[in-house]
Amino acid sequence: MLQVDSQTGLCLQATYIPSPNQDERPDGMQPELIVVHGISLPPNQFGGEAITQLFTNALNPQDDPYFATICGLKVSAHMLIRRDGSLLQYVPFQQRAWHAGLSAYQGRNRCNDFSIGIELEGTDCGAYSATQYRLLAELIKALWRAYPSLSHEAVVGHSDIAPGRKTDPGPYFQWQALWRLLENPQRA
Repeated sequence: MLQVDSQTGLCLQATYIPSPNQDERPDGMQPELIVVHGISLPPNQFGGEAITQLFTNALNPQDDPYFATICGLKVSAHMLIRRDGSLLQYVPFQQRAWHAGLSAYQGRNRCNDFSIGIELEGTDCGAYSATQYRLLAELIKALWRAYPSLSHEAVVGHSDIAPGRKTDPGPYFQWQALWRLLENPQRA
């Protein structure tokens, strides 16, 4: 069972690799929303260190032609769940990660202010692994225990908060499988 320390904002089972792309949430703001993302670097390729390099501003534009188009971005997520089940944390959960960009949820703009961003290593054109679903559900449950401000109904995809701009976690993401693992029958 995954555990989140609400004091440090860290998942005890994750490898912590601090990203410089983070800051304080606005005064009094607590996490209220979980945003599920999908990422692969280079696109449609898995493994390697490119995601970590992107989130730590160390991506080499010479390593892949695509990297030259994104190497200047200042982005991060709180957590990455790799296809093999490895957990990498870049930003403590009580801090603001820079994952959502221009976004809105239920009439509220600037989702980074009140959300937790969880990246799954994957693409819009393929399935995620069973291990990723299991760990995502375990992490969400651990976050619910650590942060009572998180609504059990407020788990969305990046595409839900940035429609027309973002498509992840993509059409192959199985929301029903996640709801079953979360034991949330009203969403299944």
